[in-house]
Amino acid sequence: MFNIRKQLSRLYLSSVISNLTITGAWLAILASRGFSLVEIGISETVFHITSIIFELPSGVMADVFGRKKMLIVSNIMYTIATLIMIASNSLFTVCLSIAFHALTYNFSSGTGDALAYDSMKKARIHSKFERYESNQLIIYRVCTGISTLCAGFALTIGYKLAYATDLIACAAQFIVLSTLTEVNAKEKADEQRLFAKLAECFRESFRFLKEAKKALGLMFCNSFVGALDILLLFFLQAKLPEKGIPKWGLGVALLFMELGGVVGSKLILRLPKVGYKMIFAVTSALVLTGIFAEHSRSFVIMAIGGFIAAVGDDALQVRTNAKLQKMFPSEQRATLTSVESFTFSVIMIVLSPLAGFVFTYW
Repeated sequence: MFNIRKQLSRLYLSSVISNLTITGAWLAILASRGFSLVEIGISETVFHITSIIFELPSGVMADVFGRKKMLIVSNIMYTIATLIMIASNSLFTVCLSIAFHALTYNFSSGTGDALAYDSMKKARIHSKFERYESNQLIIYRVCTGISTLCAGFALTIGYKLAYATDLIACAAQFIVLSTLTEVNAKEKADEQRLFAKLAECFRESFRFLKEAKKALGLMFCNSFVGALDILLLFFLQAKLPEKGIPKWGLGVALLFMELGGVVGSKLILRLPKVGYKMIFAVTSALVLTGIFAEHSRSFVIMAIGGFIAAVGDDALQVRTNAKLQKMFPSEQRATLTSVESFTFSVIMIVLSPLAGFVFTYW
C-alpha cells in the first residue's frame, strides 16, 4: 500500500544528504590547491555549458523511464564526480569532475519535485505541494549555510579526505533513493523504439509550452529574480571581506543570508490569497533592495541586504513552483520542470557579465 508520509520523508532525507556536505565551498578548495581564478572560472563555465546541454534531455528521460531511476542515476553521477575529483591532478580532470557534477544536477533538478507532486496527487493531497516546496527550500538554505560554515574544516583536512566524506553520503543516498516508490511511470508499448519515446515526450512538452504562454511567463519571472539573488550572494562572498568583516564573521554572515530564504519560504505560506503579480512585484523589490545594500560601505548593511534578497527569492520560488506543478501534465512534468531550470541557466549566463559591472562599479 502506498504510504505518502514515508515517500515525502524519504525525499526530504534525500535533500538533506545531497545538500549537507563539507565540500560545498568548492571554489575555495580549488583555490587552496593552487588553481588560479581564471582556471576556476573555466571549470565553472564547464558546469554551466554541461548543464545547459543536458538539462532538457535529462528531464525527458525522467518522464519516460521513471523519476526514481533518474534520481539514482544522479547519485551515480555524483559518485563518479567525487572519485574523479579525489584523483584529479590537473585542470582537465577537475573540469571532468565538474562536468559530472553538472550531470548530477541535471538528473535531479525537477525530477524530485515531479515525483513528489505526482505522489501527493495520488494521495489526493497535492493542494499542499506549496508547503512541501517551502520545506525543501528551507532544507536547501539551512544545509547550504551549514556547509559554508564547514569550509574551513574542509581546507584543514585536505581536499581528498573532504571529498572522501562525500562518498559516504553517496552510499547513504543510494539506500534512501532505492526505498522510494515510483509513481506514474507509464511505459510505452514494447515495439515503440527508444528514440520515439523520447521524441514524443519532448514534442508533447513543447506543444504544452506553445499553448500555455502563462507557464513560460512564470518561468521567466522566477528565473530572473532567482538569478539576481544568486549572483548577489555570490558577489557578497568576495565583497564582504573587502568591507572589513572579520574572517570568523564571513561564514556567520553567509549563513545569516541563507536563513533569509527560510523566512521567505515560511512567509509565503501565510499569504495564500495574495495574487501572483503582487507577489512578483514585492519580491522583485526585495531583491533590488539587496542589490542597493550591496553598495553600502558597511558589511552589516550588506549582509542584511543579502538576507532581504533571499527572503524575496525563496518566497517567489515557492509560489511559482506550486503554480507550475498544477499546470504541468503528469506525463511531461519532469521535462517541463527542466525547462524552468534551463531558463534559469541561460539567464545566469546572460546576467553574469552585467552583474560583474553592476555589483563592482555601479
